[in-house]
Amino acid sequence: MTSNMDHVLLNIALNLSSNLDRDKQYQRLIEGMGQVFPYDASALFIFDKEGFLTPVAVKGLSSAVLGRRFFPKSHPRLDAIVKSLNPVRFDANCELPDPFDGVLLTENTTMDVHDCMGCSLYVDGQLVGALTMDSLTVGAFDHIEPVAIETFAALAAATLRNIGLVEALKTQNHKQKTVTETLIRQARSLKGDMVGFSPQMHQLRTNIATVAKSDYAVLITGETGTGKELVAHSVHAQSNRNDKPMIYVNCAALPEGLAESELFGHVKGAFTGAINNRAGKFELADGGTLFLDEVGELPLVLQAKLLRVIQQGELQRVGSDKHLQVNVRIVAATNRKLEDEVEAGNFRADLFHRLNVFPIAVPAMRKREGDIPVLAGHLLEKVRHQFNVPNLHIHAKALSMLEEQPWPGNVRELEHTLTRAALRAIQDQCHTINLIHFDVVVTSDDVKKTSQYFPAENQNMRELVETYQRDLISHVLEKTGGVWSKAAAFLHMDRGNLYRMGKKLGIHR
Repeated sequence: MTSNMDHVLLNIALNLSSNLDRDKQYQRLIEGMGQVFPYDASALFIFDKEGFLTPVAVKGLSSAVLGRRFFPKSHPRLDAIVKSLNPVRFDANCELPDPFDGVLLTENTTMDVHDCMGCSLYVDGQLVGALTMDSLTVGAFDHIEPVAIETFAALAAATLRNIGLVEALKTQNHKQKTVTETLIRQARSLKGDMVGFSPQMHQLRTNIATVAKSDYAVLITGETGTGKELVAHSVHAQSNRNDKPMIYVNCAALPEGLAESELFGHVKGAFTGAINNRAGKFELADGGTLFLDEVGELPLVLQAKLLRVIQQGELQRVGSDKHLQVNVRIVAATNRKLEDEVEAGNFRADLFHRLNVFPIAVPAMRKREGDIPVLAGHLLEKVRHQFNVPNLHIHAKALSMLEEQPWPGNVRELEHTLTRAALRAIQDQCHTINLIHFDVVVTSDDVKKTSQYFPAENQNMRELVETYQRDLISHVLEKTGGVWSKAAAFLHMDRGNLYRMGKKLGIHR
């Protein structure tokens, strides 16, 4: 008996780490019990959250039992079993009704049970289930040592807990996957579509389709407001990684001192405030896409570490000496000319060449032939839907005026301008957006002649933009008493981002 029991217990222990499905593990458990204990019928129950004992495996009993649930207080023997931490015996003279009388698979199916034993299954003080054994032989369980049934019960309880945890993890994983897929779909719908039928937009779509299915790094360039992030989402959506996340990183807004941790993660105790291990953006994007927006703003020290990850697919969390492997597709975007940044020593040449495997240039609004009317219609549809004004439209003269503008802020500027005009029209209870609903557009010849930002002779555009940025930041700082946080709020910017921009432009206050 002892040798046989050791063998059975070993098999049960091995089943704890097997890949068998739960029903087979349950059945193996009570079949193994039949090799050790002299029963004619047995049942394994799990204790559910509602307080019921639900049979999950039976032997020697009608399979109809598996379709039932037993409330212990309605079945005195089961109630006595779950209330005891030790095995409970019921002899042939016990007056308590047996829940399995008449359902044993014997030649005489109406024969009553004569001997019964049961034990509760506890793990860490928590009831997880119960085991019962029934015999037609009087005194069948008289000589079973308590330690034998207690050992078996402990392994049975561990099996139930193990299966329960695995099932809970599977359920949670399925739920998380469903949530993730839903969020990905919502993110894509929020980003919308690339609107426009110009030759420039046709070429843009062709470029995206060409590179999307590969794992090549993509560098998206274009002026502010042209829709570089929308292009990045389109690349990811058409890639083979579209069922995995695309993680967004604004390189210009990475907090000083924590930028490396944000990208590569850290381990507990790596620095003050690191109270737990934390995965970085690269780990979160493993298997998917990492979108590095405003990549030209990355500090040089981070550029070197970024290059290592791109080249070798290997990173180290801050404070760790272990190397982690990641499989990430890099999509980067910038409104800077990185070639000029390389020449100025602000951007690593080797990183630039790694990112610039397949460059995609997003055309400016002024270069998109005939797209403004289409875009205006698309953008106005959002306003109609949001404010429930289905009859709102734009006057032909106003649309012509929009087509004549240079739009230095591109699609973003057009959207904001059109939205403001639409809200003014709605406020006036007018269904037509007219010229009077638009801001005064400063493009007159007098302004061009007098403004330093519209030079009469050839001049570097980047220098002009930086001059405007420098003057604007200085003006706002004077207006806000030299307080950077107030200046950032005035300009609707992140304080750290504004401060770094001012420092780069030579503003020290």
